[in-house]
Amino acid sequence: MFTKRILAAACLTFLIGASPVKAQVKKNTVGMVLNNLEYLEYQGVNVMLAHDFYPEGHQGGVGIIQNGQRTATNGDLRLEPTPGQWSPIPKVGKRVIDKATGEVSVRMEYPNPEINRKGFNPIIYPDLNFAYTIRVQPVGKAFKIIIDLDKALPDDWIGRVGFNIELFPGILFGKSFYMDKQFGIFPQQANGQIYKSKYGENEVTPIATGKKLTIAAESDAQRMVIENLKDSNLQLLDGRAKHNNGWFVVRSLIAKGAVKNAIEWLVTPNAIAGWQSSPVVQVSQVGYHPLQQKMAVIELDKHDKRRLQASLLRVNENGGFETIIKAAPADWGDFLRYHYLRLDFTSITRPGMYVVKYGSYQTEPFQISKNVFTTDVWQPTLEYFLPAQMCHMRVNEKYRVWHGLCHMDDARMAPIDSNHFDGYIQGHSTLTKYKPGDNVPYLNRGAWHDAGDFDLRVESQAETVHGLSLAYEQFKIDYDNTTIDQTNHLVEIQQPDGKPDILQQIEHGLLSITGGYQAMGRFYRGVIEPTIRQYVLLGDAANLTDNKPFVTNAKNTDPILNTPAPADDRWVFTEDNPARTIQTAVALAAASRVMKGYNDTLSAQCLQIAQQVWKDNSSANASRRIPLAVELYITTKDKQYSDFLVANTAVIAQGIDYNGWMVSRTINLIDDANYKRTITDGVRKLYTKIQQQGEKTPYGVPYEPSIWGAGWGIQNFGYKQYFLYTNFPDIFSDDYMLHSINFILGCHPGSNTSSFASGVGARSMTTAYGFNRADWSYIPGGIASGTALIRPDFPELLKWPYLWQQGEYVLGGGTSDYLFLIMAADNLLNKKK
Repeated sequence: MFTKRILAAACLTFLIGASPVKAQVKKNTVGMVLNNLEYLEYQGVNVMLAHDFYPEGHQGGVGIIQNGQRTATNGDLRLEPTPGQWSPIPKVGKRVIDKATGEVSVRMEYPNPEINRKGFNPIIYPDLNFAYTIRVQPVGKAFKIIIDLDKALPDDWIGRVGFNIELFPGILFGKSFYMDKQFGIFPQQANGQIYKSKYGENEVTPIATGKKLTIAAESDAQRMVIENLKDSNLQLLDGRAKHNNGWFVVRSLIAKGAVKNAIEWLVTPNAIAGWQSSPVVQVSQVGYHPLQQKMAVIELDKHDKRRLQASLLRVNENGGFETIIKAAPADWGDFLRYHYLRLDFTSITRPGMYVVKYGSYQTEPFQISKNVFTTDVWQPTLEYFLPAQMCHMRVNEKYRVWHGLCHMDDARMAPIDSNHFDGYIQGHSTLTKYKPGDNVPYLNRGAWHDAGDFDLRVESQAETVHGLSLAYEQFKIDYDNTTIDQTNHLVEIQQPDGKPDILQQIEHGLLSITGGYQAMGRFYRGVIEPTIRQYVLLGDAANLTDNKPFVTNAKNTDPILNTPAPADDRWVFTEDNPARTIQTAVALAAASRVMKGYNDTLSAQCLQIAQQVWKDNSSANASRRIPLAVELYITTKDKQYSDFLVANTAVIAQGIDYNGWMVSRTINLIDDANYKRTITDGVRKLYTKIQQQGEKTPYGVPYEPSIWGAGWGIQNFGYKQYFLYTNFPDIFSDDYMLHSINFILGCHPGSNTSSFASGVGARSMTTAYGFNRADWSYIPGGIASGTALIRPDFPELLKWPYLWQQGEYVLGGGTSDYLFLIMAADNLLNKKK
C-alpha cells in the first residue's frame, strides 16, 4: 500500500550477498562488538542504526534483532507519540562509525525537504526546523541510545517531541511487562486509551509509565530491559489505538533546554548464551514435476559448523516413511547472514508425497507428480483472487459476500494542480474537455481493485490484461468455475456460467481501460478515493461510496443531519506520460487477438485504440515503442511494424535485458538475417548474465531485494524466461523459469518458508495484506511480495497482516505473472518426452 509502486520497482536493486560477520574492533567475548556490516552484535542480538530507510513501514532508525526475531525498530525522534504512515519523519544522514569505541551515529533533521508537501506520498510538516545526532554505543551486553540536539527545542514543542522505539506486537500478545511497580500483559487488541490532548489531537493514554521497562520477563528469547537514564519517565503506548497497523511504542520526551545527551537510554536485550538460528529446509510447498530439477536448500546459522546428513523421505500410503535418499548435502556457501547447503534429488521421479529432513527439521509434505501444476495451484488466482478484486460488481461465494456492489458513482475529474497521495498528481490541466469536479462517463464498469487498497491504476489494469491475454493465447485454457454477469454487475464464485473465466476477466479489465479512453480521448492515470480516510478503509469496498454520482450544483444534503453532504465519488486523474500510454496500448493490442470471436466489438476497439496510440506517439523514444510494435505486428502482420523493428535492431540489442523476451516472439516471424543474428547474439549474452546472477544465490535466481519482498520481481523474471526459452531453446534453459516458481512457492530465504501464493501449498501466507487483513485473513490465490530484507542482511517474513512490503497482494504482473508461470510449467513439462 501507499509507496508500494516506487519500492516495488526497486525490489531488484543492487545488494551484494553479505560475507560472514567479523569484528572490526577488538573482539569482546562478553559484550557487544561492531561487525563489518556496521551494526552491533552480541550472541544472537543485533542492533542496527539507519540501515533501513522505510520508517512508514516499520523499518528504520534503531532496530533490534533478538535471537532470530526482529523485536524493535524505528528508534528515532518523532513529533507524535504514536505516528502513522503520513506522519513527519526525519531526513537521514550518513552513518558514521567509530571503530575504536564501536559507536555508530547518524545525523538527522526535520523537515525532510524531499517529501515535505511533495513527492509520491507528500507529508505535511509543521513549522519546526531542528537537527540532532543519534548515537548507539556498546555497553557490555547492553547498548546506549543517546540523542544530541544541535540546539534546544522551541518552547512550543516541549512535551511534543520525544524518542520512540516500536515493539513488534505479533510476538508480544499475552506476554508480560513490568514498568517500575506496574505490570500487566500486552493486550491482543487496543483497549480504551484515547483522550483529547491540549493540542486538540486524539492521543493514546499510556499503558504504563516509569523509569524502567521489562518486556516479556518470562521469555529468554524476548526479554528486554529499557531504562531511561534521564530524569523523565518512559511511556509504554499502544499505537494500534490510533492506527490499525500501529505497533507498541516506548517513548520519552525531550526536556526543556536539553541539548547534549537530551535522550539517554540503556537497552539490554537478553541474549541466549551460544544461541544459533535453527536449521531450516526450504522446498516448494507444492512440489515438483518428475522432469524438473529438484533442490532442497538448507539454511544454517553462520556459526553452525555441524554438517548432518539430509534425508528425502517418501510418505507411505499406510503411514510412516520410506527413506529414498540419505546423504551429506552439498556445501553451497554464504549468502546474507547464513550459510547454505543443498540436497539435490532431481533423479527421484516416483510419484507420491515426500518430506525432506535435516536434523530435527522436517518440511511439510510436498508431491512429486506430473500433475503437480495441473490443479489447485493457478486455479485459486483465477477463481478466487481476481473475482474478489473486481470493482463495480457484487462478489458472492455461496453463503459469503466478498464485497458488495461498489463504486457505481465513478468518477469525477480530479482538481488541477493537486498532489494527492499514493503517486496521484494532476497537472495544470485536465487534458480533456472535462473540468475539475465533472462526472466522467464510462468509468463505472470493469477494473480490479489494486489490491490492499481500492484504487485503479491504469498500469495495473493493463499489466493484468496483458498477462492474462498472453496466457490464454499460449495455453488456451477454457477453465470455467465462475459466473460473471456484466449486465447485473454480479459475480458468483464456484458457479460456472459456460464461459471461459480468463476471457471474462480480460473483458472486465478492458471495459475500464477502453471506457476511459472513449470518454476522455486518452487513458486515465488512475481512479482513487478523494480522502485518506476512505483510502485506508478495511473490509467491504461497498462501504466506501453510496454508488450515486455526485451532481455538481445539486442539493446534496445529509438526510439525518440536514447539512451539506460531501461527495464520496472517486477522483479520476490524467497525465501526459507517453511511456505509460504506450504500455497500456501494448496490452490492448494483445487483448484484441484473444477477444476476437468472444467480444468482437471490444476486440476492434482495442486494436483501434492501440493503433491510434502508435500514431500519436510517433516521435516517442524508439525503445519505448518496441513492445507496441511487437504486439501490433503479431496482431496485424502489418509490415510497417516489422519495418520499425528491423530499423531499430541496434536499439533492441542495446536494451535486450528489458525487451529481449518481447522481441523473441518475433524471431520466427520477421525474415531478416541481420535482425535474427543480432537479437540471437544479444540473448546469448543475456543468458550468460542470468547464469552469473543465478550463481550468486543458492536459489538459482537473481535475488537482490531492497526493502520490499522480491517475489513479484522474481515472478516477472520467470515469466520472461518462458518466452526466451521457448523461442531460443538452444540458448536458454527452462531451469530459471522453474527456479522462480520454487522461490515463490516456498524455497526462499528465512525461517518462514510459506508459499507467497495464499492458500497454495502445504504452508502458505494465510495472514496477508488484502482488503480483509483486519480479520487476519487472506484471499486464496493472492500473491504477496514475500520475504523482505531487514537491512543489511536479515530476511524476514512476519505473520502480521499490516506489513504491506511483505504481505500485500497487488494487481498487474504480481498476479498475472504467477498465473502464467504455473500454466507454463504445466504445459512445458508435460510436453517433454
